[in-house]
Amino acid sequence: MDQRVISQEIYDLYDEFTHSTMQRRVFMSRLAKIAGGTTAAAVIAPMLTCNYAHAAVAETDPRIEVQWVTFKGTSGDVKGYLVKPKGVAKAPAIVVTHENRGLNPHIMDVTRRLATDGFVALGVDYMSQIGGTPSNDDDAAKEFAKMDAPKSVGDGVAAVAYLKNHANSTGKVGTVGFCWGGGMSNQIAVNSPDLAAGVVYYGIQPQPTEAAKIKAKMMIHYAGNDERINQRMAEWEKALKDAKVDLQQFVYPDKQHGFNNDTSAARYDDAAAKLAWGRTIEFFKKNLA
Repeated sequence: MDQRVISQEIYDLYDEFTHSTMQRRVFMSRLAKIAGGTTAAAVIAPMLTCNYAHAAVAETDPRIEVQWVTFKGTSGDVKGYLVKPKGVAKAPAIVVTHENRGLNPHIMDVTRRLATDGFVALGVDYMSQIGGTPSNDDDAAKEFAKMDAPKSVGDGVAAVAYLKNHANSTGKVGTVGFCWGGGMSNQIAVNSPDLAAGVVYYGIQPQPTEAAKIKAKMMIHYAGNDERINQRMAEWEKALKDAKVDLQQFVYPDKQHGFNNDTSAARYDDAAAKLAWGRTIEFFKKNLA
């Protein structure tokens, strides 16, 4: 089944499923009603969900060095997936913030991609506060609802401080986040004066009054077909401009929330993802130099 035959109603249902406590059986039942039967639902569901077998950069890639680290955060000990360019003494650093399914294989792959582009990258497991990211998405969805939001923000700010002082860091730190992590990248920018550059992929916006606290340069990517996130897009853009934050903002017409996630066949858009990623890397190279 081609992704072009998946209706916006189905995309919206999946967005509701991934951002609520809806059980999978309820999701599949509702999907069957929209799609026209259980057979169609069984075909569509795998296109929407993530296939973590896909990876752009292998953990054994000779260009990188990978290790697990622990640093002190607001919530206690926070686990992180640290990836460095091999043989590079010092490089700019980036905090990578996951979606609302935790530090999964896709976000670890994104972390490795950043290292191949010359950055020390830290994929933070924000679920460390409740025992770490579960091994499957359904369990992660259940556990994620238990997260303490203020502690998560504190852990993100602590990750910036950790990278700023890391032996392999130049001291210039950025952040990039996706979905829930996009919202967290916004919050890190609000709460960390040490942050030099922040990139947000389709993330929830803070209150407009928070914009004046941001010292970092910002780049924000929005999907055109993302009503839930985009309803406050203009308000946040105005707040950032009024606060004289250095901002680049892009909307990718007709694309779905999660268009950068290449493990989700239905929502991923290759052209938009490559364009956004190219802009992201260029932005970091310029502003973390």
